[in-house]
Amino acid sequence: MGEKPPTPEQQEIIDTSRTGEDMVVEAGAGTGKTTTLVQVAKAKPGKRGVYVAYNKAIAQDAKSRFPREVQCSTAHGLAFGAVGKRYAHRLDAARVPAREVARILRINEPLRLSEKILAPPQVARMVMETITRYCRSASPEPEPWHVPRKPGLDSDADREILRDALVPLARKAWGDIRSVDGRLRFEHDHYLKMWALSGPRLPVEYVMLDEAQDANPIIAQIVEGQAHAQRIMVGDRCQAIYGWNGAVDAMSKFSGTRRMLTQSFRFGPRVAREANKWLEMLGADLRLKGFDRIRSVLAPVESPDALLCRTNSTAMAEAMRLMGEGKRVALVGGGNGIRRLAEAAIQLKAGAGTDHPELIAFQTWGEVQEYAESDPSGSDLLTFVRLIDEWGPDVVIDAVDRLVPDPARPSPRRGRRTVTPDVLISTAHKAKGREWDSVKVADDFREPRHKDEDGRPLDIPADEAMLAYVTVTRAKLTLDRGGLAWIDNWI
Repeated sequence: MGEKPPTPEQQEIIDTSRTGEDMVVEAGAGTGKTTTLVQVAKAKPGKRGVYVAYNKAIAQDAKSRFPREVQCSTAHGLAFGAVGKRYAHRLDAARVPAREVARILRINEPLRLSEKILAPPQVARMVMETITRYCRSASPEPEPWHVPRKPGLDSDADREILRDALVPLARKAWGDIRSVDGRLRFEHDHYLKMWALSGPRLPVEYVMLDEAQDANPIIAQIVEGQAHAQRIMVGDRCQAIYGWNGAVDAMSKFSGTRRMLTQSFRFGPRVAREANKWLEMLGADLRLKGFDRIRSVLAPVESPDALLCRTNSTAMAEAMRLMGEGKRVALVGGGNGIRRLAEAAIQLKAGAGTDHPELIAFQTWGEVQEYAESDPSGSDLLTFVRLIDEWGPDVVIDAVDRLVPDPARPSPRRGRRTVTPDVLISTAHKAKGREWDSVKVADDFREPRHKDEDGRPLDIPADEAMLAYVTVTRAKLTLDRGGLAWIDNWI
């Protein structure tokens, strides 16, 4: 069978690409953006290009689809060949304990804050987190805003003390990292940052950046710097859900001819209409069209292919409930993050403090409970605190051990048969990029409490509406809206 002819929207994008103009393609959920980029590349025979993928798996898959003149790679893959290979010996090195980081950086005294005291290893951990945030930014050197916020250390006074102390230490750490013979742990983001700082010029005639709405600022900076080449950014601005992790929407600021892909091939008109409710709430220009050949429905689902939750803690609580019913449960991304939090809870219950990066400000579990219940900044911890209080950390850890592998990313232990789960559970963030025949939405997507003069919710941030849009567009055939059905009260 031959390839399907381009849709009118795809043909318009192909025609625009032939002009050599920079271009921004707004591609809604399931609209075949990779297929469109392959069509664009095939319309440029003999021209060298590069397709920058979001992750290695996507890049590997793309290699079999794009013409051979197109290099398919992640930004890290490009940077490794240019810079990273010189540091390969350090990438294989053992982890450097926080105590050793403190010794290398000569952090010899505790850091006194307004009400807390951080020991040198705790300061060292925050220095390395500052480096991580710096390496994901477009800044030429570590700055005060790279210092991470920590629960319990978020007062203005503490923030000022932390910035004054950590920025000079971060700059010192970066000097060690850049040395081929440095002693601090060297990571993949480090050589990417070094490559970006060198102002690389790719030897190609066009550059395609996929998932541009969630671009690492470094990657966006590199692509925007290829002024000698045609730059094509593709993504869905309404799926920009990783801002909390330092991602930037490279599409909004980039100047180029704008085109759209609105015809979804993932689901039918009924799911498309549900997605469009969230696009309307976001004030987006994009509206999706469902595929007429797919008969999607909105209906209750008792046994969905995937149960999507707002938070990791809710996902784990649902997993424990279902395992209590005798179900085999897989958790997308695994349960190691919850395990580490539960282990930290054990340490805090013993009054020993913890080295968990999100809980280093607390000495006891009671302090965490009080912070989560009474401080608005602690709301993200509240579900986890209630999970631990209801079940106990040991029971939570045992439940993590009983999870079965995600079928899409199996990791069976040696000598054991792969177990097929009865239920797959995921957070909405980790579900991005995936799809299932039937999806049920958990009830931890809370309805806003107030409306403005136009009837819109006052207390739902854009990133929450984007997350809801991502959630409902994972379903192909049946969507059980569950905790997102309240949208009908607002549209």
